[in-house]
Amino acid sequence: MIRKTLKNTTKSEKLKAFIKKSKVPPEYLFPNRKMISKGVFIGIFIAFIPMPMQMALVLAVMPFTRFNVPIALAMCWLSNPFTMPPMYYMEYLTGSFILGTQVAPVEMTLDWFSANIDDIFIPLYFGTALYSIFGSLTAYWAVNHFWKGSVHKDRKKHRHQR
Repeated sequence: MIRKTLKNTTKSEKLKAFIKKSKVPPEYLFPNRKMISKGVFIGIFIAFIPMPMQMALVLAVMPFTRFNVPIALAMCWLSNPFTMPPMYYMEYLTGSFILGTQVAPVEMTLDWFSANIDDIFIPLYFGTALYSIFGSLTAYWAVNHFWKGSVHKDRKKHRHQR
């Protein structure tokens, strides 16, 4: 369903006019399986990284690889102000558990973070690396799997109708 929606959206004359006017390279907007799955991979990988300006990092990756940029930017918003605290706490706990370090009681204040950044930095970013890698690889696989399944289902339906 999403595949068909994306394909129909790219046929919009308003969208084509906007792309031509803003001089966006069209290869960054292709709605095919490879471009979408790469966009999901990059967006989710960056979404798990605790840093400001995640969307700017997506745009900084653009010259090095081709992917669907709007999808990657949308995936960055998985870590929004409501989901960031539980995501980063989960990453910190996972990193502390795997590294075998003592988990410090966390307070959600800037003073606590500035005083304890040295203690939580390594476990947090170790957990971040794990979630970024495995989460983005899983999402990449899922997009490819469901996209191929959708194409197979449509072909089978089309053959049956003939």
